[in-house]
Amino acid sequence: MRKSVLAVAVIGSMMAGFAAQAETMPEGYQLQQVLIMSRHNLRAPLANNGSVLEQSTPNKWPEWDVPGGQLTTKGGVLEVYMGHYMREWLAEKGMVTTGECPPPDAVYAYANSLQRTVATAQFFITGAFPGCDVPVHHQDKMGTMDPTFNPVITDSSAAFSQQAVKAMSDERQKMNLGESYKLLETFVDYQNSPACKEKKVCFLSEAKDTFSAPFEKEPGVDGPLKVGNSLVDAFTLQYYEGFPADQVAWGQIKTDKQWRVLSELKNGYQDSLFTSPEVARNVAAPLVKYIDKTLVTNAGKGPKVTLLVGHDSNIASLLMALDFKPYTLHDQYERTPIGGKIVFERWRDAAGNRELMKIEYLYQSTQQLRNADVLTLQAPPQRVTLELKGCPVDADGYCPVDKFNEVLNNAAK
Repeated sequence: MRKSVLAVAVIGSMMAGFAAQAETMPEGYQLQQVLIMSRHNLRAPLANNGSVLEQSTPNKWPEWDVPGGQLTTKGGVLEVYMGHYMREWLAEKGMVTTGECPPPDAVYAYANSLQRTVATAQFFITGAFPGCDVPVHHQDKMGTMDPTFNPVITDSSAAFSQQAVKAMSDERQKMNLGESYKLLETFVDYQNSPACKEKKVCFLSEAKDTFSAPFEKEPGVDGPLKVGNSLVDAFTLQYYEGFPADQVAWGQIKTDKQWRVLSELKNGYQDSLFTSPEVARNVAAPLVKYIDKTLVTNAGKGPKVTLLVGHDSNIASLLMALDFKPYTLHDQYERTPIGGKIVFERWRDAAGNRELMKIEYLYQSTQQLRNADVLTLQAPPQRVTLELKGCPVDADGYCPVDKFNEVLNNAAK
């Protein structure tokens, strides 16, 4: 493991203290341990020039100031804001002390070894613990996937591959994406695209998807779902980055409904590949085992705060592998938003002499991302309480820790 420490200048106004806004929680509850599973923050589109983006439209794509897939400058700023908010929240709960660096080994940060994930972790730590020597751990060789975060098929049998492909195809069949494809075809002028002229594929809604699940590779799909995901992902990132409205999808997206219809393609891509139970349990197994070790096996022995930074595929497969109930994220089009975080919170109820678990989805709304809103206790990110099917929550969102441990232990087998 290599340790990377990011040195930055102090941003005075942002790092100034903010008046705390009380968060409703039962009296006498004490936060004991936190594990944050984060998606990286804002990046440039993965599909570069000459790829599916250029093949799918005659229009010229706007330029980005970083290579495809890398965290943008704004992505770093957004993550600093999120880190700063988390520091204020942790201080309010008595987990850290405002104005002081955390004790050695109290905070552990671990990221997948790609630029966008390592940089996200560094910026989060900078926002949460400015001026403190809190390293970000990752593999030595940058640009390669860390096994903990690599959502690849780990069963080498032909039978499992066939089972996985069927499961992905079945997930896709549950979706009605016809309206989304037709809207997208209009916005990108698909009938005048190189793909239409050269490959004679002129209607995404009429093309077929082909799924694959090769051993030691990520679940994959070729066809309109992959094309649709790449295009809508690019539009979404343009919007978050703050491109002028006439440059986001060339000014074609004008309503909230249009965003939601288009986003069904991006969410459908992720759901097809990573949320069938068969695939999710397989590809999320290393991450589940890491979380089980941190929150169950070593509970109370390791760091008080653990930050993990990976990808939307990690979060989507993790939520299915642990069998969370369906959830809705308000003020967001993405099911696993850029920079979003699953926050596992272990609490102690002194009066009841019991330990509890609360799990929340912490994320920035589409407007908070586009506007680069500073996050504070008084202007917080969005929070949605999640519930495991195997660990029902009470009215305040808490479930018994022994039930949580049972869920994790079973999933990690």
